[in-house]
Amino acid sequence: MRKLVVLLLCMAALTACQSSINTSVHPSSDLVGFHGLERQTLGVNESIYNQWREDGYDLWLDKQLRKTHSLPAAIQQKIDELDISRENMLNILAHSATLKAAVDAAQADDARELARKMLREYENHILQEGMRRNLWRALYSQDTLRERMTWFWFNHFNVYSGKANLRLLIPDYEENAIRPHALGKFSDLLLATLKHPAMLVYLDNAQNSVGKINENYARELLELHTLGVNTGYTQQDVQELARVLTGIGVNFSERTKPAAKLAGYVLDGAFEFNPRRHDQGNKLLLGQTIHGAGLSEAEQVVLLLSRQPATAKHISTQLATYFLGSEPPISLVNNMAAVFLKTDGDIAATLKVLFSASEFQQASGGFKDPYRYVVGALRQGYEGRVISNLKPVIYWLNQLGEPLYGKLTPDGYPLQGDAWSSEGQMVKRFEIARAMGSGNAGLFDDEAKSALAPTGFPIFQSRFFYQVIEPKMSKNTRDVLTHANSPQEWNLLWLSSPEMMND
Repeated sequence: MRKLVVLLLCMAALTACQSSINTSVHPSSDLVGFHGLERQTLGVNESIYNQWREDGYDLWLDKQLRKTHSLPAAIQQKIDELDISRENMLNILAHSATLKAAVDAAQADDARELARKMLREYENHILQEGMRRNLWRALYSQDTLRERMTWFWFNHFNVYSGKANLRLLIPDYEENAIRPHALGKFSDLLLATLKHPAMLVYLDNAQNSVGKINENYARELLELHTLGVNTGYTQQDVQELARVLTGIGVNFSERTKPAAKLAGYVLDGAFEFNPRRHDQGNKLLLGQTIHGAGLSEAEQVVLLLSRQPATAKHISTQLATYFLGSEPPISLVNNMAAVFLKTDGDIAATLKVLFSASEFQQASGGFKDPYRYVVGALRQGYEGRVISNLKPVIYWLNQLGEPLYGKLTPDGYPLQGDAWSSEGQMVKRFEIARAMGSGNAGLFDDEAKSALAPTGFPIFQSRFFYQVIEPKMSKNTRDVLTHANSPQEWNLLWLSSPEMMND
């Protein structure tokens, strides 16, 4: 045990200084390409690597940016069987309302408590299904860049599952507001989030009406979602934008309001625009007059904000920080922002500038956030084996401080790698590395009664590992791995290595 602790301390020291992934002044093109691939994905495994080598970098990247691949049939079947796949958001909300009505109608204390329990369990069930769908895609999709971008944009347009009824709304928010636009036009993505009930509830715009202004969403829309902080907008701009957003809210139950007969009334799913709650006057935002025109004002403002140079710079900075793991060079940000503006906010085109830049190709990499660390380890260790029980994965993310849909504040989780490299984080990672490496960690418990249920350790020491990964490892890591006394120790050390912890 003492020897193992010493080896782990060695790994921690190596990881802290990123010694194994710092490229030399003239790194080999293969090494640079592999590290670039690692940063573009949620973890390189054999199938991703083989496709990358077969297509060549340019074609592979173009497919990642523009084409959608099918999931493995077994994974797609699991996703299709989820309630969130079979029921739309309105039906889910209606079922929750029925359960809540049972709580209100209960006379006895024990009956009321039972009804509350059923309501809580249903809300948690829907949220857990959202997590499972997210993780199955992250673990098994060939569209690994799209999965990275889905995580990035959810984080950018963050909503918190612990508020109000957001447990019921978040799966639809990720599926229908974020994912379809993750590599499309920024203005389409911004408008989709603006019109989604999850965002409107989370940032209180459902309470924003003429004569009773709520500025919460307007402020975050400028500060976090588009222009960024200290970019010249004023408190007056926040107030004017809040006026534009009046009347934009939600309707979870009343499908035939009297307001529905008004000109300009819109009801789309649970999204509602009510002209009676809207400030019909003209507004002045960023020096431009927005004429009173109902919901179309918000659509006009989305284009206005999306086309601002400050937005292009803010989004480019966020993207570059996310993929580099550290503060990006201003020259790179400027090049990305120029293409963002030229292409009217084309996310894929902006990313292509980033991935083609020498600053990206030769970057030393950053410390992976918990999501990428856990998902990457499982993609490598269980490739080709369908993980049926994702509760351990969800638990690990919670323990590492990055629970899915669990960030309370709208700024999202930090994008820089050093935010996740504390001593406490390392200790937790070693604990989780041990759990992952010493057996199947309960990942197949849902199939425990099946004779075909997978058992045993994750497989890291594969032909792919020795042919592709080992030659790119540092000598220090190879030396530490040779001291392992068992497969469990080897797995623990590998999962604790700089190559697994860093890009």
